[in-house]
Amino acid sequence: MKDKEFLIQNGVNVEKSLELFGDMETYNDTLKVFIEDIVSKKENLNKYKEIADMANYAIYAHSIKSDARYFGFDHLSELALNHEMAGKQNNMYYVTNNYEEFMKELARIERVCHEYMNIPVVKEEQIITIKDEAILVVDDSPVIKKFIQNIFHDKYQIIEASDGIEAINNLATNPKINKMLLDLNMPNCNGFDVLNYLSQNNLFTKIKVTVITGIGNYDIVEQAKKYPIKGVLLKPFNERDIKNALEETEIL
Repeated sequence: MKDKEFLIQNGVNVEKSLELFGDMETYNDTLKVFIEDIVSKKENLNKYKEIADMANYAIYAHSIKSDARYFGFDHLSELALNHEMAGKQNNMYYVTNNYEEFMKELARIERVCHEYMNIPVVKEEQIITIKDEAILVVDDSPVIKKFIQNIFHDKYQIIEASDGIEAINNLATNPKINKMLLDLNMPNCNGFDVLNYLSQNNLFTKIKVTVITGIGNYDIVEQAKKYPIKGVLLKPFNERDIKNALEETEIL
């Protein structure tokens, strides 16, 4: 086992933690429990994120926050608190857009704990996949594009377009595109121009198109349904909604 200076050098607030535990022996014994327990907590956190169960997500974020505070992992505690509050507010956008940062800090703390306790780290085999499929995300909102990028970047090539002109250029040059999330209300060249391009070039048979639009645009939605699109997704949507939109489930 390494000296406590190792923890301090890695940003662990040991002195604050000892106000609770009293001595390093108690700290170390309890840290072993944290190392064993964090694996299942992380799995549950990811599970509830995937199914957009923000209430249970908040519970596990709260648990990680409490553990982090006990052991002096101040930055991890701060991140977990932010995710706990986002979960309680059902803020799926925040959770998805900031999940990677949360997991990176948690992984760093796990590595520090394992090295401090001289516990071997079991490295997961890295699997490199070639992304043969691409999603074209056509929306002028950087928030929406980042949200979708964070969800699908490990499975699909994500291609972004801010207006219809960029979308049509990508459709003409990238044969990997087989899914599209298309906003209708955009500058320069709108979503209906893109739908017309798809129709004129017989691309609906190859590309599954899901229209995304704001609540209340019912006339626009009815007009969009005249095209052979897969469905319409109303903003604001969550991770589960967008995943369903890219599966076989019809959402018309």
